[in-house]
Parts: sequence; structure tokens; C-alpha cells
Amino acid sequence: MMFAVQWLRSLIFVGQMYVMMLPIAIIYAPWAIISREGAIAACHAYCRWVRWTARWMVGLRTEVRGTPPKDEVLIAAKHQSFLDIIIIYASVPRGKFIMKKELMWAPLLGQYALRIGCIPVDRGKRGLAIKKMVADVAAGRALAGQLIIFPQGTRIAPGVKAPYKIGSAVLYQELGQDCVPVACNVGVFWGRRGIYRQPGLAVVEFLPRIPTGLPSAEYNVQLESAIETASDRLMAEAGFVAA
Repeated sequence: MMFAVQWLRSLIFVGQMYVMMLPIAIIYAPWAIISREGAIAACHAYCRWVRWTARWMVGLRTEVRGTPPKDEVLIAAKHQSFLDIIIIYASVPRGKFIMKKELMWAPLLGQYALRIGCIPVDRGKRGLAIKKMVADVAAGRALAGQLIIFPQGTRIAPGVKAPYKIGSAVLYQELGQDCVPVACNVGVFWGRRGIYRQPGLAVVEFLPRIPTGLPSAEYNVQLESAIETASDRLMAEAGFVAA
């Protein structure tokens, strides 16, 4: 019975979450057309809405730990569900994501993503995708902000191991900026797929910086160790037990 009630609450929450994209997009559209700042403000408003409604509609609280960066850095984050995107973006002043190309065509979402400076990547053409990503990042450096990449390339369910791809190391070398690793446990409560949202405390944690100047191999080792160790700790704190 309790599961059925929570599932129904989750259904209502998910429905209104997507419906609210439209009025927020419309309200901010005139400002967003004139200025990138308007698009950023719209995305921040939507993030606040999702976090607020998640708290009282499904009992899912969110918390940010560590120090979110305000300067020009590369952010390399664990990606478990849509919720980590929401929390990370809400925590930084001018975030812009490396995103999969298909999202460009999503109504509202795609237009706003491009307006805030997100960079679409064709994940099916790995070699060409890396070259184009680097070129697009270089072209978009005039848009100040924090470039966010998911180094495993896609959403990874809790307890599942997946390799860290070369993309974040390439950007780390190309940008010549510090990297801020980000860990999370959000997938324990908000899965990759499905409607059900579990009550609890979803945490995103900004970890100590990896300074610029490291060789790619050493960077990758430090990045994976930092993110996986901290994410495992956060998931254990949330009661997750790996199979």
C-alpha cells in the first residue's frame, strides 16, 4: 500500500515537473532572447522548482556539500539521473554541459541548452566527436562559465561499474583549467528510468580540485578515484548496498 501511494505521488511529481518547463520557458523567453543571462535565470528557476516540489511531493530532499566553483573550471561529475543535473546546475553561476546531440531537438530543453552555452556531441562517432567537441569548446570559450562533463559518458546506476572515457582528460588538457570532481548518490532515490521516486536525502558533493598541469593518465586516475570513492561513501550513507 505504501509503495502504491509513493508511486502515485511520484507520478504526479514527474508529470508536473515536465509540464512546468513550458510556463517557465515562456515567462523567461523575452529576457532569454535578449541575453544569455535570461536563459541562465530560467534554468536556475526551473532547478529551484524541481528541488522544492521533490521535497514536499515525494519526500526527496536535496543537499549540496563541498564548495561549488564560481570561477572558470572544468567540472567532471558522476551522473546517475536527471536529478544530479538539476542540483549541479543550481549550484554554479553559469554552468554549461557537454550534452548528447539528440537533446538539441528536444522542445524548449534543446533551445535553452544551446542558449546557455551547452555543447552537443555525437556520441556515436567517437573520434570525430572528440575533435568536434574540442573545437566547439574552443569556439565557445567567450561564454564565461563552468563547463560540466560526465566522464563516464552516460547515466550509471548505483553499484554499476563503467569506464571513465577520454573526453574529460582531453578537455582538461585543452582548457588548461582546474577540474572539480563531483560525486553523488542521487541514483539511490531517482533512477535512470521509471516513475518511482524514493524519499530520502539526495546529495551532490563538490570535491577538492585537481590542479591543472597533470599528465592525462595521472589526471584520469585521480579523477576516477576521487569520484568513485566519494560516491560509494554517499551511497552507503543513503543505505545502498551493492549486490
